[in-house]
Amino acid sequence: MGFFCVKYLKQAIGMYFCSEMNKNSHDILAIACKQPVMKGSFVLLQEKEQITPGSVQYIIKRYQQNSKWSIENTGMLAYHYEKSKPRESFLELKFCISGNIYCRQKDKECDLCKYSASKNCLEKVESVDVLSFRFSPTHLSQFVKSRKGNEIFSTDILNFKYRTSFTKIIPMCFKTQRVLESLLNQEYSGSLENIFINAQTQMLLLYSLDCMLGDKEVDVVNFKFLANEADREKITKAREILIEHIGEPITIKALSRKVAINECYLKKGFKELFGTTIFDFYQSQRMEHAKYLLYEKGLSVTEVSLLLGYSSISHFSTAFKKHTGLKPCELLLR
Repeated sequence: MGFFCVKYLKQAIGMYFCSEMNKNSHDILAIACKQPVMKGSFVLLQEKEQITPGSVQYIIKRYQQNSKWSIENTGMLAYHYEKSKPRESFLELKFCISGNIYCRQKDKECDLCKYSASKNCLEKVESVDVLSFRFSPTHLSQFVKSRKGNEIFSTDILNFKYRTSFTKIIPMCFKTQRVLESLLNQEYSGSLENIFINAQTQMLLLYSLDCMLGDKEVDVVNFKFLANEADREKITKAREILIEHIGEPITIKALSRKVAINECYLKKGFKELFGTTIFDFYQSQRMEHAKYLLYEKGLSVTEVSLLLGYSSISHFSTAFKKHTGLKPCELLLR
């Protein structure tokens, strides 16, 4: 398939995905506003999207706050089950939140915002933010093993065991709102932005499922040392280091030294806070970024394996196939 054909195909996929997601943008807005929303009621300030096959597909839209609307922060889980083609089923998380500040000169590096003086920025406006994330069965399967046995409801969702579609409002717990705000206010660009959003999306899925469990208080932790805010910050810092050095593999021992915490505490605390092991998290983020580099950036398999710190192409290809079910070259041809 020629380059222009591949490019056209990707554009077509993107247009279809965007049109499907856009159909659902106004339903979450209507629920948050508690009344129908007319097209054109909100001024679009910013839009971001990702359509990489096999990854989380998302659209983030930031609108200028309309003084006529009273917006209530709202979350929704939409479970779509396709009876005739189960593999085409998907899970969608949708959120609408208000009260954030958007700078209209942000993409041009507004000096006031750049130096943390955004309160004095003349270009700031209040925003209403709509975020949609779509997860495929293949992508969700990696999280099934991290769910505890008594959380049958969330595990059945990840396994697509329900045979009918449904929609459920998600309680907007503190953890979920914190992840959403970090997504909206992050200042990364390019590859680092992609890595960061993938990592935060994983947390968003975990917290959203936990928030749906009515008998569970999601802010409770099981280890006494995690009651210490300083220790929680160290573990969060360890996660940030992994994200920022996705192509530079680091041992758990070296990571624990960097954040000055006991190696055992780091492993237990990481699993408790983020619902996955350090290795599984790091490996998952490497493979998600590999999809982005192959599909969106068009890099060769050799280039991607080197960027992600693999000693050989075969090692990278094996890891990629295990994680995605595809060979790296297959993603290049999509």
